[in-house]
Amino acid sequence: MNMGSLYRSAHAFGAEFVFAIAPAVNLRAVNASDTSQTAKHLPMYEYPSVEEMRLPRGCLLVGVELLDEAIDLPSFTHPARAAYVLGPERGSLSPALLERCDMTVKIPTKFCVNVGIAGAILMYDRLITKGRFAPRAPRPGGPVEALPEHIHGGQMFRRSRN
Repeated sequence: MNMGSLYRSAHAFGAEFVFAIAPAVNLRAVNASDTSQTAKHLPMYEYPSVEEMRLPRGCLLVGVELLDEAIDLPSFTHPARAAYVLGPERGSLSPALLERCDMTVKIPTKFCVNVGIAGAILMYDRLITKGRFAPRAPRPGGPVEALPEHIHGGQMFRRSRN
């Protein structure tokens, strides 16, 4: 059920794809909680092992794990191109997978939250830090100033490299 919730959240937050490594998941349970039918909207990749996992060129792998050396999520700057990997609920990312990660981040909680909640927190943090939103008000309530109108630049021409 949590995997379905995670996939649904990825779809809602605008992910480009979702993936799993050697999943031990009942796909009927995933479909029961993924009411947005993510598989019909996003590419879903399944890798039999960490060694066989392939990500798009330039895409950094960010592990989400409660490790002392991991970066606290509120202090983390998300890469422009990233894939996030979360461990199993009653376990951790394997040493082989941690080795593949370009960086690790942790959600500063007293104990582990379930994978669906962890993924939603992570994706929300990415959205609010990478998105274009009006600044927060210094007092409780909404923004005090509107977001400035986006200004489009002039036309760009690219030259082909011969």
